[in-house]
Amino acid sequence: MHMNLSLPDRANVVIVGGGIIGVSIAYYLAKKRVSDVLLLEQGVMGEGSTAKCVGGIRTQFSTEINIQFSQLSRRVFEGFEAEFGVDPEFHKIGYLFLAADHRQQKIIQDNACLMEGLDLEMELLDPEEIQRRWPFLRVDDVLTGSYTAYDGYLGPYEVLTGFISGARRLGAIFHEGIEVIGIDVERGKIQGVRTSTGERVKTQVVVNASGPYAAKVAELAGLDLPVCPLRRQVFFTDPFEDLPPAFPLVIDLKHGWYMRREGKGLILAGPQDSKSSFSEQVDFAGKEWAATRSVHRVPILKHARIARGWAGLYEISPDNHAIIGSFPEREGFICANGFSGHGFMHSPAAGILVAELITEGTARSLDIHPLRPQRFQQGDLIREPMTAFHD
Repeated sequence: MHMNLSLPDRANVVIVGGGIIGVSIAYYLAKKRVSDVLLLEQGVMGEGSTAKCVGGIRTQFSTEINIQFSQLSRRVFEGFEAEFGVDPEFHKIGYLFLAADHRQQKIIQDNACLMEGLDLEMELLDPEEIQRRWPFLRVDDVLTGSYTAYDGYLGPYEVLTGFISGARRLGAIFHEGIEVIGIDVERGKIQGVRTSTGERVKTQVVVNASGPYAAKVAELAGLDLPVCPLRRQVFFTDPFEDLPPAFPLVIDLKHGWYMRREGKGLILAGPQDSKSSFSEQVDFAGKEWAATRSVHRVPILKHARIARGWAGLYEISPDNHAIIGSFPEREGFICANGFSGHGFMHSPAAGILVAELITEGTARSLDIHPLRPQRFQQGDLIREPMTAFHD
């Protein structure tokens, strides 16, 4: 990907980070006829969190802004093949959340009211109905479930390549293996970026789309961005025939565990670290965690065999909501960070809104004021009670 070409000496916008958020922003900027959009990725496009996510797409959230992001993104995913010429392989298997205590039950009931107000369908199910529909689930400790039949998952690689090819077709330039090591600021205004190749690119707009590395990139511009990386492990089983070929993505809120089909095998959630690090090691303790919680919720899984695992990094913000917007003290620095495990599913909305912010001075499609970076200093955080689970 342009590995041997030197960088342009100037760009209208420099995007730092070639994961799903960065490439979506590049596409929507190019679609708005912004010329000279340059994206710099320190490694390989999409090799970070995007490559490690399980591709979940859901509308069940506890806050209106997250649901609106899902709705806006969904419209893009529904028309993705027509727009990009790539089939994102949308599997509408449904999402089933299980609540095992009264606090989780109230969260689910509140979510149902919120979603009803936004004209979205969600079924509240009692344990008997859950057992009737999905007999393999253990429900003796479940109080209620919430089911959205139209949710599901799609292919992160397909979506990533769709955005990349679409952005390139419209003139955006991508460079891999180039790290941004400095951001030049004069009198509070962005002037350019310096790279690991020793080159400097003049620009007045830098977009921080660097995922788990968001705080490091913000620091280059002299800014404090409270985003920290947290490891989440995921495991695959060998082919397993003792469960139906199709069933919803099941989430056990109490244990932060989930499961879905992946081909003839299963994807099983592993633990999420509580301590921040850049570690992407899979460990035996994670495998034990996954096995114990899997067998608790789906007893027949005692016959399944975990074949392999991987670990990826979530970019977590203090209130588990994205941080999107500009900083009054740094004109031209825009952040699109802290998606807290929902970056893939919300990537189209992020791209649309950041492109509007840059070209029109405001995000027209949705009110993103609640997501502004200043909310942390102002003590105006957005609470998302359903934080045990990230897709």
